[in-house]
Amino acid sequence: MDAVLGGRNVLCVMPTGSGKSLCFQVPALMLGGLTIVVSPLVALMQDQVAALRLAGVAAETINSSRDREENVAAWRRAALGETRLLYLSPERLMTDSMLAALGKLPVRLIAIDEAHCISQWGPAFRPDYEMLSRLRELFCGVPIMALTATADETTRADIAARLFGGAVEQIVLGFDRPNITLTVAAKQEWKQQLLSFVKTRGGQSGIVYCLSRKRTEEAAEFLAARGINAMAYHAGMTKEARDANQNAFMTEPYTVMAATIAFGMGIDKSDVRYVFHADLPASLESYYQEIGRAGRDGETAEAHMLFGLSDIRMRRMFIDQEETDDDRKRREHHRLAALIGYCEASSCRRRTLLGYFGEEAEPCGNCDVCLNPAALVDGTDEARQILGIVQLTGERYGAAHIVDILRGAKTEKIAKCGHNQLRGFGSGAGRKKEEWRLLIRQLVAGGFLNHDIAGYGGLSLHDGGHALLRGERPLMYRSDMVRDVVRKDRAVASSGALTAEQSALLAALKKLRLGIAGQRRLPAYLIFSDKTLLEMAHGAPRNLHEFAMIGGVGASKLRDFGQVFVDTISTHYGDG
Repeated sequence: MDAVLGGRNVLCVMPTGSGKSLCFQVPALMLGGLTIVVSPLVALMQDQVAALRLAGVAAETINSSRDREENVAAWRRAALGETRLLYLSPERLMTDSMLAALGKLPVRLIAIDEAHCISQWGPAFRPDYEMLSRLRELFCGVPIMALTATADETTRADIAARLFGGAVEQIVLGFDRPNITLTVAAKQEWKQQLLSFVKTRGGQSGIVYCLSRKRTEEAAEFLAARGINAMAYHAGMTKEARDANQNAFMTEPYTVMAATIAFGMGIDKSDVRYVFHADLPASLESYYQEIGRAGRDGETAEAHMLFGLSDIRMRRMFIDQEETDDDRKRREHHRLAALIGYCEASSCRRRTLLGYFGEEAEPCGNCDVCLNPAALVDGTDEARQILGIVQLTGERYGAAHIVDILRGAKTEKIAKCGHNQLRGFGSGAGRKKEEWRLLIRQLVAGGFLNHDIAGYGGLSLHDGGHALLRGERPLMYRSDMVRDVVRKDRAVASSGALTAEQSALLAALKKLRLGIAGQRRLPAYLIFSDKTLLEMAHGAPRNLHEFAMIGGVGASKLRDFGQVFVDTISTHYGDG
């Protein structure tokens, strides 16, 4: 507030529920004139305007959900100087007519809420927010305040450059939400795990985040059939259905909302006691934003996530399918690796989470790792191998290259760099690639290595890494979570003999594969391997989401062959 009242631009990062709105609402009243508030959601704007009016503040919004007469009346009040805060979407604000009209009014402050939407590295990038970069030129001398609860160092730097041209005072007030208990569990039977969690928290409201629209409906129907007041929310529903379910969640006690990430931004329900992730979120930024909807009243709350190998495969596929440049894809893969490292953490989860955002913390005593420590394995010797290779290669290569050196891979990149001549080349050939990747993630999560997400994913030694090499710190890591899930996933494809029906399905799938191979003049095994067809016969995926989780199904094969194989399976079982 002091910075804005002093005429300075501000980028403010504060935890969810800690009072970001007051940071621009109070200065708006003190400065007089008109404050423009940019907000991404109509519902969020209307809720804030209603709350301000109840408090006696002259606030207005002009948005697409109101009829023309209401919007015209709201503008007249603003033009006559009767309004202190005018809430607009970026699309509405950045029209030539609106900018010209506002240029004639005494605009004293511009506040941009949910500012991470302006950054292509943030968890909820909105192209329309990019237009806001013109504001500093159009309203020269008017202070701009950008606010968000979710922005790591890379995202903050991007916001500062795009919105302010670098001329901004950054105020980061911490990310910790100590009242939220953090837990990650290996995904097994997700519906039963969800039911068990929700049932033991009867009389509490919560949010269940799912990866797909279909999964949200499955979760809501499954819980509702067992006597729990559960409903779904996703972008594929009609606006009327979404609004009805959101209103029920906000007003009725003991409700559970199963939702995609379409639900949550601006939801101000103070008594949400838990957020349950049935599927892996997109990144640690998204995870932090989503769990921030719990415990806004400051009372105890829980964040419980299920973590499985199939989720990792699905997230990687989503990144690869995204219609964006390779630079963004590379960074998103780095972010996913950071999230996986959090899930595999062998020490305090809160410390790992806050460390990602550049904040140091002591063990919290309020996460599953602190409360119920897992059995740990001494990985100090392997850590020394990794750190040694990182140092010898100049602390600028990513995990994949470091692992290739350790395993003695004969890649073109290794030969070109001369890294096959390094001491330690091939010293880790006895371990599988995923084991080395797990160890590297543990080193990043534990503060031994830095991971350059903003650049090319290069690894460099952190203070902890130097301490380990000096013999002052060990690496104790947990290998249980990923290995258990790997074993479970592999068991699907080798779980004994096929039933007669499954054998018939396998024959049909092989016939389909042979036909596609003939059309493309390719060997049949290049379409799908026998192992992949066997897993299809066991799992019988009925939709593209399930089909994508089959081993050997990548983004391109899902696109080219997914629907025809799913149709064959559905027809075999009489579904279609």
